[in-house]
Amino acid sequence: MDHEEHQPKLFSLSEAETARRHVEPLLIEAMESNREMEELDEKLSAISNRILIMGGITIDYEVAARVRSAHTNSMSKVRDALDRIHAIGCVVKDLESGLVDFPSLIENEEVYLCWRLGEDRIRFYHRQDEGFAGRKPINPADTGPEHPIH
Repeated sequence: MDHEEHQPKLFSLSEAETARRHVEPLLIEAMESNREMEELDEKLSAISNRILIMGGITIDYEVAARVRSAHTNSMSKVRDALDRIHAIGCVVKDLESGLVDFPSLIENEEVYLCWRLGEDRIRFYHRQDEGFAGRKPINPADTGPEHPIH
């Protein structure tokens, strides 16, 4: 295998902004499908509990099959959207809150440019060993138009 296949893409701020615009609709799709999947999980759990309690006598198996099929479809949509986001080179850190990181370099240190759904642009970064709580504002003087932040 090629050595570069194992190296994460390093984004400049402008590249990350371009990627963010592509990632945002995919992230929304993944979040909506994930919420659907969680609701269907609850329905499947209720059906399973009814089967345990009633022995399956009063279960509408067509309804159960439709719920299971919808759950599988939602799970597939989540997986597909996340795969497409990761293929761009981004890292989804928290699907529920819509938190996405973009690997980059600041002062020769690998960091994550950090963006959360609802923010109008990427304004923060954090070291790779820090999380969301360690976010710091990006200093515009540190950004280059074509290369990772130095």
